Amino acid sequence: MDPAWRQRGRGRGRGRGQITANPSTARPPGAVGSEVRGTSELKVSQSRFEEIRKSDQAAAQRLATEPYSSSSEDEDDVSEDGGKRGKILQSALSPYSSHTGDTDVHLLEKTRHYLHEVCQSGGVTCLICIASVRRTQAVWSCVACYCIFHITCIQKWAKDSIFLVSSVTDEDFGKKDHPWPCPKCRYEYSPQQTPTRYHCYCGKEAEPAPDPWLLPHSCGQVCERDFKPPCGHHCLLLCHPGPCPPCPKMVSVSCLCGKSSRVPRRCSAKAWSCTQICRRMLPCQIHTCANTCHAGDCAPCPRVSLQTCACGQQRTERPCASPEWHCDQVCGRPLSCGNHTCERVCHTGVCGGCPRAGNRSCSCGKTKSVLPCTVDVPTCGDTCEKRLECGLHTCSMRCHRGACETCRQEVEKTCRCGRYSKLLPCHKEYLCESKCNKTRACSRHQCKRKCCPGNCPPCDMSCSRMLGCRNHKCPSVCHQGSCYPCPEMVEVRCDCGSTVISVPCGRERSTKPPRCKELCRKPPSCHHSSQEQHRCHFGPCPSCKQPCRRPLSGCVHLCPAPCHDQVLVKAADRALLAGPWEQPSTPAFVRTALPCPSCMVPIPTACLGEHEVSPVPCYTRGPFSCGRSCGRTLACGNHTCVLECHHVTTLPNSDKTKAGQECGQCEEGCSKPRPLGCTHPCALPCHQGKCPPCRLMVRQRCHCKISSLYIECVKFTSADEQGKQLLSSCQNQCPKQLGCGHRCKLLCHPDECDQICTQRVKIKCPCKRIKKEFPCSRVRSENDLVMCDETCRELQKKHAEACAAEERAALEGEMRKQQAELEAFEKRQKGRKKKNRKVTEVEAEEGVWHRYRLRLLMAFCGILLAVAVFCLLQLTNQETDRENEGQ
Repeated sequence: MDPAWRQRGRGRGRGRGQITANPSTARPPGAVGSEVRGTSELKVSQSRFEEIRKSDQAAAQRLATEPYSSSSEDEDDVSEDGGKRGKILQSALSPYSSHTGDTDVHLLEKTRHYLHEVCQSGGVTCLICIASVRRTQAVWSCVACYCIFHITCIQKWAKDSIFLVSSVTDEDFGKKDHPWPCPKCRYEYSPQQTPTRYHCYCGKEAEPAPDPWLLPHSCGQVCERDFKPPCGHHCLLLCHPGPCPPCPKMVSVSCLCGKSSRVPRRCSAKAWSCTQICRRMLPCQIHTCANTCHAGDCAPCPRVSLQTCACGQQRTERPCASPEWHCDQVCGRPLSCGNHTCERVCHTGVCGGCPRAGNRSCSCGKTKSVLPCTVDVPTCGDTCEKRLECGLHTCSMRCHRGACETCRQEVEKTCRCGRYSKLLPCHKEYLCESKCNKTRACSRHQCKRKCCPGNCPPCDMSCSRMLGCRNHKCPSVCHQGSCYPCPEMVEVRCDCGSTVISVPCGRERSTKPPRCKELCRKPPSCHHSSQEQHRCHFGPCPSCKQPCRRPLSGCVHLCPAPCHDQVLVKAADRALLAGPWEQPSTPAFVRTALPCPSCMVPIPTACLGEHEVSPVPCYTRGPFSCGRSCGRTLACGNHTCVLECHHVTTLPNSDKTKAGQECGQCEEGCSKPRPLGCTHPCALPCHQGKCPPCRLMVRQRCHCKISSLYIECVKFTSADEQGKQLLSSCQNQCPKQLGCGHRCKLLCHPDECDQICTQRVKIKCPCKRIKKEFPCSRVRSENDLVMCDETCRELQKKHAEACAAEERAALEGEMRKQQAELEAFEKRQKGRKKKNRKVTEVEAEEGVWHRYRLRLLMAFCGILLAVAVFCLLQLTNQETDRENEGQ
């Protein structure tokens, strides 16, 4: 058995409880101390009973009187991360965050925050009355932001909000069901949703009784609320505040594209991508989706193709995602009347009829006539009589084109408030100078608006009423009902004033001061010149934990134990109480100085097996076991004794490294080092000499990572580097692609592929008539391998001459047309005579189409001829390419 100092961690303990020695090596003073402890067991049990009774009484009194409602004060003194509350929350929510890395961490942290607020003392505050929510008070929580309010406060808030909205106008006062908003998130509720009873968080139990073993305002049953977004499962936590955590159920789901097999995943993170290419056909019906596995419809096709516009006049490259497009040219096709052309921009289908054909009315609409589409409809000469903008009178002008003028008739008009009347033009508004004396919706101020019709606007003055914090006034516009909570924040400081926290205004009286990270500046209460550094706090400083450093009795060492000048011990001279009605006159625990413990300074001493010389406490010395293995060589010559350090009988002049009679026998397997690269153990037991060669098969991936090869371990480990590469080759063609896009021609090989590609590719000349084959590496390194020959240039020259001839023919036709028009005009000028005619004839003006018809037709024919020549050249090139490929 180890000595007592080794069982306590080699004499490093500093507490008083670590001074007791092992009974086998203890001295008489230790025995006396154990007898004293045996006689005081009765007193210890009595004192423990008194402590428990007082703590229970204090907890009951605190629950009944303290303003904090969520938990006890002892739990609040424990930090959130390392305390009991933090451990409980972590253990309750840990299953929701394990096994998956993509869980909605934000929602989980929000749930953890609300649970911590409810468990924390004074953590929940009603924003309406700025007071703490106690566990015995009826509450209501918002379904959107989960904020908790007193049920009486929220009922008053809903009533005042509905009254304020409904009293804005006199017409709908008390007749409409106006919604009321949440004081925090402004989520709107109907009047029927105003809470009337106190329910738990999940809504299963009405008027839940407070239970110290449950969360405040919780029924203790399983929540069973639907998850958001709904997935078909229900929350498995007990009735809790705040949002439900992400769904923890495991479901078997496929990937987003549905190609991969189903895998088990969390329901809250069941959407996953297999990272494969989608390859679904896009709406263009030409290309496939090149994106990785995704949800929903594929993205629009990003490629371009040659597309024709709606009218068919233009053809250009456009994205495949938008095949329908319109050019910016006017249609220009002749309509059915033969006099006008279609003025619509690029469209599909027929152009429709002439908009000026059929029965047409005059400007006032009284007379209808059938006229050619080239003649405008004249005015009828009758009174217009159209309704003017005032809606009361009609236009008195003759039938005219354009809009009617403003109504100028004088009428007797009444002002907006209805008190006065006056003759004014019909189009003017009459407002009197009298001011409204009605009270506005705030019920505090008068309207004072000129000529008010009775629907007074909302009050624009400042409210200035005292808020619930009792420190500030309402800065909002004057209103009815309760004011919004105070938006100000107040600072609460620690004992030294260095650490500050901000709390809602009005909560500074019931909020505990923050924990300060600065050092305490109070003087020490023991014999040390300076106390141990600790953080700022309220009340007395903790016990000093510095080393005592006083000289010990019986040796020259100093006391290394923590300072024991002010140790809290139970008072021994207390008088027994006659009954529970009497109060103790002296405290149960007093601070007093204790004597220094025994000397624990280590003294160097050799162990039983002579492995080391270790320190032993000063007050007790003797042989000991160091706890290591014996380490002496056994008879096999390969292993050593694994027994704990023990005594070994040795003969004079004998080797101390060999095992003795007290050591054990070798029962291990072979532990000799294996050849380099071999990972298999030797199959023989512990033996001498060399191990046999390893004949096990090793699974090895080939260089192309496609095939799996099985090779004997001894062959693979004994081969050189070149032999290992040859054994690791599957002797198939390399599947890797070169930089040009072709496949590597070599067999399965290590390292990078040779980038000199010998694949033959076809190259065309610029006009695409001549086509030849060259090696891929030469095509990538050289340019202009195939050039146009004399035949290509002759074809291009003929095409240019044909275009020039068409242009000259068009120009000559235009000149002939102009000459004919000029001769006709001169002939009309010579034969015209002036005569007085009774009936005036209006000559119709020649349209643009009649004037430039020949030019437009010539240009259109030239464009058609050029397109035909271009198509002919393309067909010729394609036939030439086919012939070259056939050869």
